[in-house]
Formats: sequence, structure tokens, C-alpha cells
Amino acid sequence: MQIDTNTIVSATEANQNFSRVTRIAEKNGQAVIFKNNRPKYMVIDLEHSPILDLTDDEKIDIVAARILKRFKPAFEELAK
Repeated sequence: MQIDTNTIVSATEANQNFSRVTRIAEKNGQAVIFKNNRPKYMVIDLEHSPILDLTDDEKIDIVAARILKRFKPAFEELAK
């Protein structure tokens, strides 16, 4: 497993500042919490990294929402 160093948080820091962990997960799709200098836990943003088993319709909804969010300005311009 490759871990982006920008997503690493110590267990102590996660305990003291969990909102930072969620911001990292939101920005990068995940945050990896290290305990005793080893990766121990992962917090994931399900909107960007759905790991759970989803139905095909749920997967389509997630992808459609991502596309609409990413290209919203272009869609608004086309709608004119």
C-alpha cells in the first residue's frame, strides 16, 4: 500500500484534532493515522473513495455527482 505523506497523521494528533483528520480525508480522499510509527487506521471520504459495496445505481449516482460538481461551470455555460 502506497501512502501519500500529506495524508499521515499521528494517533496523538488525531485524538487532539480530529477535525484536521477529516479535512485531510476530504482533500485527499483519505487520511492515514499512524500509531507507534506504523499505519494503523484509515479515515476515508466515502464520497471520493467509496470502499463499501455499493449497488450499481449508487455507484452511478456517486460518479454523476462528481462529474456535475467538477464540470458545473461548463454545464452552466452550455445551458445558456
